[in-house]
Amino acid sequence: MQSGTQAAPKVWRDYDQAALDAAYDQSVYAPNQEAIKDRRMMMSGVALERLGAPQVIAYGAGANETFDLYRTAGENRPLAIYVHGGAWRAGRARDFAVLAEPFIRAGAHFAILDFDLIQDCDGDLSKMIDQARRATAQICVKAKEYGADPSRIHLIGHSSGGHMAGCVVTTDWRRDFGLSPDLLRGAMLFSGMYELEPVRLSARSRYVAFTDKIVEELSAIRRLDHIHCPLLLAHGTLETPEFQRQTRDFHDAVVKAGKPARLLIGTGYNHFEILETLANPYGLLGHAALEQMGLAP
Repeated sequence: MQSGTQAAPKVWRDYDQAALDAAYDQSVYAPNQEAIKDRRMMMSGVALERLGAPQVIAYGAGANETFDLYRTAGENRPLAIYVHGGAWRAGRARDFAVLAEPFIRAGAHFAILDFDLIQDCDGDLSKMIDQARRATAQICVKAKEYGADPSRIHLIGHSSGGHMAGCVVTTDWRRDFGLSPDLLRGAMLFSGMYELEPVRLSARSRYVAFTDKIVEELSAIRRLDHIHCPLLLAHGTLETPEFQRQTRDFHDAVVKAGKPARLLIGTGYNHFEILETLANPYGLLGHAALEQMGLAP
């Protein structure tokens, strides 16, 4: 009698541990990620030459509690806040300067957040989310000081920054900051994570200290009642299956909750390639973001 090979146990839906780890590991589905990063860094350098150095503004006392502010001409202009990705453990605001230029040329200010990385926080995601929320609150409260219209503040986040931006969008602003719930005019979240339970079960738990409280409080899909602005949600068709599912499920849940949301699907783009479309005013995400801000070419 032949003995068959025993299948590996499932740890999340139809995923065994190896498959789930791969579904939250971009290198498995985007082997060109280093080339794309090199391109982004090169183009950020070019953008800085054209735009000049940004104004660096503190939103807290920590060394990384600052944001880079790129100003457009004029006062009382819309302002976009960008939360960068990097698996919660890589990246700095200056590395994403390339994204600012199309917004500056279209007539919007552009703020790129810096914050501690997960290794600076002993694995505690809540510290990073607190920083993103405090930075957003300060920008909204002091918008006029930055030449911005406080009624036209938009949020954009990609990858782990999409997760963080999802947490910002679902903040209880009145309870936690004494601010109006509708302080954001709109948000674009793409290629992010909005339910942390499968992430907790993946290899990312090796460097993120997931707890029941973290999963409950920092999963945007569980806090839909705190969404008070229209959402643009997007993913590429060459992203990992989990990153695609996370975006679709979040979109469906937001719509079911009666909140305005639009789903954009980038055919032929992987997790890193889709970010490049944000740096193009005619690209899938660049045009959509500018259109949401009333600035589309």
